[in-house]
Amino acid sequence: MSQTLSSAARAWLPRLLLLNLIAEVGIVVTGGLVRLTGSGLGCPTWPECVPGSYVPTVEQEEGLHKFIEFGNRTLTGVVGILALLVLWGLYRWARERPELIRAAWVVLAGVGAQAIVGGITVRTGLNPWIVAFHFLCSMGLVAVSAWLYWRYTQPGGATRSLLHPLVTRLEWVLSAVAVVVLVLGTVVTGSGPHSGDADAPARTGFDPRTISWLHADAVMLFIGICVAVWLGARLTEKAAGPARAWWLVLMVTLAQGLIGYVQYLTDLPEVLVLAHMFGASALVVVIVRAVVLSRSPEPLPSTD
Repeated sequence: MSQTLSSAARAWLPRLLLLNLIAEVGIVVTGGLVRLTGSGLGCPTWPECVPGSYVPTVEQEEGLHKFIEFGNRTLTGVVGILALLVLWGLYRWARERPELIRAAWVVLAGVGAQAIVGGITVRTGLNPWIVAFHFLCSMGLVAVSAWLYWRYTQPGGATRSLLHPLVTRLEWVLSAVAVVVLVLGTVVTGSGPHSGDADAPARTGFDPRTISWLHADAVMLFIGICVAVWLGARLTEKAAGPARAWWLVLMVTLAQGLIGYVQYLTDLPEVLVLAHMFGASALVVVIVRAVVLSRSPEPLPSTD
């Protein structure tokens, strides 16, 4: 962490950055809860919950669904407030870290854009492709928030890889494959039974079994690359840290794969599907952490 930061910054900024990251993951989980309980249209319009009211009303026919959907919308406001606080904190205590400020602006703009995409999702009757885009945008915000949290712990300035160039390239290949895995995961969900609304299910039309196995194949490829990156990090790291970070990525990946197979073989119980969505967020977080910790802003240790 930069020594130029004030004691107030060292005390409060990490907390704000961590809260922001937790909130971004939390809204993914609550969004999954909305989908799994069929509450996607619990508030059938947007930005109002029902015509004439921004909050659920007694007259609504949606029952418990209206409170679940409204709760998710309310959390969006909390995420927006935290994004504003992070930006304020960085301008006040870490103005000399422009890379962090730029990332904080991305998070704030992303939260606003996500609110609009959420409205489009409702107004299109939970179109599965819009829902998938909504989820993937959330994953992007989780990634940027995770980068903010761990990059803050390092001094500012240019960074250098602590790994062999080939391993560094593999890191980016792994990140690209992770995006493919996430995209295919959204298609699997959009093709399965958890469409977001129990009364008017909206699905992609793909065969769930076929798209699930395609997703599983991408996961197998991801695991293979992850093992290669971890081994490469163990053999070539110029300072302690990267190998342990990539080991954690591998462990989270295996746990996520296990949950995925169990949920598939047990006909997609809601609890496991929700755990799988949380696992996807956790995987994004640990990948970003490993990428950040695989680089050093300081001169590399001498190899003499």
